[in-house]
Amino acid sequence: DQAARRQLVEEIYTPLDEAGSALLETLSVYLEQASSLEGAARMLFVHPNTVRYRLRRVTDVTGYAPSDVRSAFTLRIALALGRLTAAGEPG
Repeated sequence: DQAARRQLVEEIYTPLDEAGSALLETLSVYLEQASSLEGAARMLFVHPNTVRYRLRRVTDVTGYAPSDVRSAFTLRIALALGRLTAAGEPG
């Protein structure tokens, strides 16, 4: 559904992108690391508290908490669609 795709990109990916690359990168790594704060911190070479802070910012910006399973799924789909759109794929 094109409208749903566009909505996810406009309401989640774009605000995260505008908030700075650190939020997008942290969210992406956190989700790739099976929602492990410590794993994400190791991959990003930052303290786990930095990951916590950035994930709180993700929640503030989007309204979706990465630690919630349903929200994490929505965030993961929005990231994928946002990246496809940024790469020039039809959105």
